[in-house]
Amino acid sequence: MADRGFKYRILFVDDEQVVRETSALVLTKLGFEVRTSEDGFAALVDLRLALPDLIICDLRMPNMSGFELLSIVRRRFPQIPVIAVSGEFVGEGPTGLIADAFFTKGQYRPESLVAKITELIQRSPMRSQTIKPDRAPVWVPVSERGYLVLTCTDCLRSFSIPPETSEEQLCEAECPFCLTKVCYLRTV
Repeated sequence: MADRGFKYRILFVDDEQVVRETSALVLTKLGFEVRTSEDGFAALVDLRLALPDLIICDLRMPNMSGFELLSIVRRRFPQIPVIAVSGEFVGEGPTGLIADAFFTKGQYRPESLVAKITELIQRSPMRSQTIKPDRAPVWVPVSERGYLVLTCTDCLRSFSIPPETSEEQLCEAECPFCLTKVCYLRTV
């Protein structure tokens, strides 16, 4: 994969150290530059240092899960292809997964993963020149319990709040982690 004069960068995110180290070793031997992170928060720090050409991410991790990380990545870096990996889901992965591909842990061969990596990198823009925004957009889905889930524009952590009952269209909530005021638009 280094045939264009540079090595493609992969960010591999998994909470299991053995999986991270083994995967990084295999992918490095195949010609990729590999960075690893143990959870979604660590991955966000890595993304501030250098954008990868592809992300491989476990879905179940402590602190910030792969689901939360993929939500942020899709909004801030839509040009980066993502492969989700999990041992908890079989087949095509969980419904609504926002990834370009899914692999079940322990049920795929490295050759299949490399073929998918190659396919996704070839379809994506090469070393995209997209400028990264300084702040993340606000994400406002409604949870099963009717609470709104917001993502802080500064620290990128998700938090839930009760739905607004006021007539105001423009609402504001305070991030419990960094105390940033997060504004969002309430739709009727």
